[in-house]
Amino acid sequence: MKRSEFIKSTLLTAGAITTSGGLSSALASENNNLLAGDKTFNMDYAPHQGMFENHGGKSFLDQIQFMYDKGFRSIEDNGYLNRPVDEQEKIGSLLTKLGMRMGVFVVDGGDNWKTSLTTGKKEFKDKFIETCKKSVEAAKRCNAKWLTVVPGFYERKLPYGNQFANVIDAMRAGAEILEPHGLIMVLETLSDTPELFLQKTNETYAVCKAVQSPSCKILYDIYHMQRTEGDLIKTMERCWDEIAYIQIGDNPGRKEPGTGEINYKNLFKWLHTKGYKGVMGMEHGNSQSGKDGELAVIKAYREADNFLT
Repeated sequence: MKRSEFIKSTLLTAGAITTSGGLSSALASENNNLLAGDKTFNMDYAPHQGMFENHGGKSFLDQIQFMYDKGFRSIEDNGYLNRPVDEQEKIGSLLTKLGMRMGVFVVDGGDNWKTSLTTGKKEFKDKFIETCKKSVEAAKRCNAKWLTVVPGFYERKLPYGNQFANVIDAMRAGAEILEPHGLIMVLETLSDTPELFLQKTNETYAVCKAVQSPSCKILYDIYHMQRTEGDLIKTMERCWDEIAYIQIGDNPGRKEPGTGEINYKNLFKWLHTKGYKGVMGMEHGNSQSGKDGELAVIKAYREADNFLT
């Protein structure tokens, strides 16, 4: 018999025990603690495929169910756009059934546009527009709202101002497609290589201000921004009106909160106080392998999230 079933059975048979501090009280307390451990988090953290595979199994749908059972109410799926349509529909149906949200998926048109939107070349802009249209249809299948966009790499043959103008032109074209559907492309500033065009939040902020669309906002990835600029809370405060999505990862290592130098308890408290109600994408790996590692991830989020109450 499973431990939870044993507790429920014992509670039923122990109902007649009335001794102060007796068995029923102790077991009820333990049962309540078990249930409390799976309560919905104060903020909307979103795991991704594979993060809880040892508990949920190989099926992504089963993993989503496990995430829900552990108190998570959103997921992320970067590769969602390239999944078969029937798989997209199954994911969307399960999320609807559970009342969960889809976080970001990537507007992935292949390496051509990722590396070339700064150039202003028509073929790359056309590919980006085509992928935005495809993303609209995919988003409908899972009620997605946010789509990750990476403008691309520096084009060394062009001055910075020309590249900046080319990126704005492409983002305006994307926003025109997404805006009628209430979708938001969130531009991600990355730290993977100094060759990327967007290096700091203020640059992404300037692009969003120039595009002037509710469908072009900032994806603020705390891990990446700790690496490239630091001063996290002050930077978010300066750019807050353009930030629509948050992602998480400690540094160094890009693992769960508490494994690196970032004070996530303080950051979560600030975001909570700020009134942020959006998704908090868990874009990181697990610091430990196996089931113990997965439980460590949940524990890390419980500890940081409980700090908000």
